Amino acid sequence: MAKLNVNPTRMKLSELKARLTTSKRGHKLLKDKQDELMRRFISLIRRNKELREEVEEELSKSFKDFLLASAIMSPEFLEEAVSFPKQSIGVEIEEKNIMSVNIPVMSFKKTESENSTGIYPYGYAQTSAELDNAIDGLNRIMDKLLELAEVEKACQLMAKELEKTRRRVNALEYRTIPDLEETIKYIRSKLDENERATITRLMKVKDIIAER
Repeated sequence: MAKLNVNPTRMKLSELKARLTTSKRGHKLLKDKQDELMRRFISLIRRNKELREEVEEELSKSFKDFLLASAIMSPEFLEEAVSFPKQSIGVEIEEKNIMSVNIPVMSFKKTESENSTGIYPYGYAQTSAELDNAIDGLNRIMDKLLELAEVEKACQLMAKELEKTRRRVNALEYRTIPDLEETIKYIRSKLDENERATITRLMKVKDIIAER
């Protein structure tokens, strides 16, 4: 903590006392925000861990089915079977504000081609059940993949806001507020000293007048 370089006047004292009150109120609000951000951040981290484990497990199953399908089917026919998808997928992104953080909200926008009969971009006659399982597994996991991307981005944004809030809380708690308190203490001391000096001078003047 360090004393601010100010003139020790009553006007400056009133100004610094007002700044100190505002700083303490701001510190409390920021501390409350930091605590709530931390609570939500921990919740997002837990959800992110759960989603990642689920996604990795289901992706592993789909990849195994693809390996089995590639062992049964010729590479050329397998590539031809999946080369012309019957659906196109886009991502719509909106935002929601959580504790001054703009969190992305993502959703799929699916468009099916004409004469589409489902998610499988091929006929069933010359393909294996393993390929069907792989395609079906990937289709089911898409929503979780999107949610995982959404949660991971939210975690990144929340972590940045949390760090920024933490720095501001620390600056107020360990620098601004102590400096203001030290300066106010100094000004009060100087004002009291000046007041005592003034009283002493007045008493001396009174004694001189009395002697005359």
